[in-house]
Amino acid sequence: MKLSIRLISVVAVFALVTAACAQDDAPGEGVSVTMARANWSTGYFQAELVRQLMQELGYEVSDPADLELGPNLAYLAMAQGEADFWVNSWYPGHNSWLAAEMPDGSLVGEHVRRVGALMLAGGLQGYLMTKSFAEEYGIATLDDLNNNPDAIAAYDAQDANPGNGIADIYGCPESWTCDDIIQSQIAFSGWENIEQVLAGYDAMFAEATAKADAGEPMVAYTWTPSSYITALRPGDNVVWVGVVNPIDDSNPLGREGGEEWDQRPGTTSAISAESCPSAADDGVCEIGWVAADVIASARHDFLANNPAAAKLLEIVKLNVVDVSQQIVKQDAGEDLGSLVTQWIADNQDQVDEWLAEANAAAA
Repeated sequence: MKLSIRLISVVAVFALVTAACAQDDAPGEGVSVTMARANWSTGYFQAELVRQLMQELGYEVSDPADLELGPNLAYLAMAQGEADFWVNSWYPGHNSWLAAEMPDGSLVGEHVRRVGALMLAGGLQGYLMTKSFAEEYGIATLDDLNNNPDAIAAYDAQDANPGNGIADIYGCPESWTCDDIIQSQIAFSGWENIEQVLAGYDAMFAEATAKADAGEPMVAYTWTPSSYITALRPGDNVVWVGVVNPIDDSNPLGREGGEEWDQRPGTTSAISAESCPSAADDGVCEIGWVAADVIASARHDFLANNPAAAKLLEIVKLNVVDVSQQIVKQDAGEDLGSLVTQWIADNQDQVDEWLAEANAAAA
């Protein structure tokens, strides 16, 4: 009996020592990482997922909610060493931030670079218009709207700034880059009768949804992955409204880095004519925006000094539909950390492969 108890004790001690050694061998052990996240809620899920995966590698990772930024500040924070990485870049739109100049004369891109293939072409983006309004006035593109005085008058009578003779479309907050691209597209296309409303996105989206559901005219910019597309539903209460000539690299407003906002070709041929009237003639929906690569950006020195973290950021890939489903749950009030933990459990085999490859990179 004493021998059995002693044997069990030896086994228990051996297990504890083995676990401790395994923890010591974790490539991120003893390394503190500062992570940022975007100030749009559709970027929260992938940020928390990568944070938990980094923690599995032993890294001590800050809560990205503590450093929530728009891209106008996020790239500068990374370049200045205030953050190591985030996973909320939208390229090519965010290329302009890499081209920005630092106070010391260097470029942000000399300190920060894009990493991996988290959701390549995952950011479908463009303009949605109330379906009944588009049908009533035969509008397939924003050019059609701009050039139709009757449509402009009907739209203006019920928009955010009624009576100014302009169709005010719901755009982006001023710190998101998409607001600059929209402004540049308006100038590039010569849409003299269209202006962008700049405000908090969720408030604008709530107004846009109410208008679409009521059959009132509105145009709103939105994107995937998101739950937004479950409220403004192409082919149901809205349609994708096209752009005749997507913006090129001419930088019509002379903005810093504006050459990087080139959206050619913005074509998205997979959208049907029912959801995109501009596809009726040739089956091609010219949405006016390139489907963005939603991926990570990180400091060069962080990647060089942490091969396991670098490898993880390189290899993790997510399905846009899957992420959108998680965002719907998040927006319904489910706890973000619990959602991610459950997602990891449901996808454990894939997660284990990622972690094994990241660990091997540090060996």
